[in-house]
Amino acid sequence: MECSLDTKPRWERRKDARPQELLAAAIDLFVERGFASTRLEDVARRAGVSKGTLYLYFENKEELFKAVVRNSIVPVIGDAESSVAEFDGHSAELLRSVMMGWWDRIGAHKVSGIIKLVTAESGNFPELAAFYQEEVINRGTRMISSMLERGIARGEFRPVNVTQVTQVLIAPMLMLVTWKHSVGPCEQGSLEPLAFLDAFLDIALHGLLPGTGATQSTAA
Repeated sequence: MECSLDTKPRWERRKDARPQELLAAAIDLFVERGFASTRLEDVARRAGVSKGTLYLYFENKEELFKAVVRNSIVPVIGDAESSVAEFDGHSAELLRSVMMGWWDRIGAHKVSGIIKLVTAESGNFPELAAFYQEEVINRGTRMISSMLERGIARGEFRPVNVTQVTQVLIAPMLMLVTWKHSVGPCEQGSLEPLAFLDAFLDIALHGLLPGTGATQSTAA
C-alpha cells in the first residue's frame, strides 16, 4: 500500500489555489444549472472544500458570480482592447483577429455559458444584469464600435451607421453561444463555429469595404 507524506485534507493543503478552484467549480455549476439553481454548498463540494471555506473568499453567490466574470471574461476584453490600441494594420484584419480571438478564448470554452446565463436570467436578477452590462457588454460594444470608427477614419471602411453595424457584428457571436449551450450538443447538423464566423466575416467585411457598390449611410 502506497503512503503519502502529505496527509492533510485537501482544503488544508493548497491555500493559494483555493480561489481558482472555487471559481472553476462555480463556472461548471453556473453553466450546468444556471444562477438561481446553483447552491454555494455544491460549489464548495465540487471544489473540495467546506462551505465555510468558500465564505472566506466570497461573501455570497452574487459576489462569486462577479468574481467569475472578472476572472474569466473581463481580462479577455482588456487584452482585446490593448490589441486594438496597438494594432497598426488594416482595420479589416483587426476586426477579424478580434472576433476570431473571442471565439478562441471565450466562445469555445465552458465559460461562454455565462453569456447565455445572463441572457436567460437577467430579468430575475437585475443587479447582476446591470453589473454584466457595465463590466462586459458596454466595454465590448465600445471596442467593436472603435474598430469601425478606426476603419472609417482611415478610409478602409465605407461610412456606415456605427451603432447599428456594431450590433450586427455582435449578433452572430451571441447566436453561436446560445447554440453551443442549447441545441448544439444534440444537433446532428454541420454548424462549425469557426467556419460560421469566417463566412460571416467574409460577408461583413466585403460589405464594409469601400467601393463595394452598397448603399452608403451616414456614420453614427
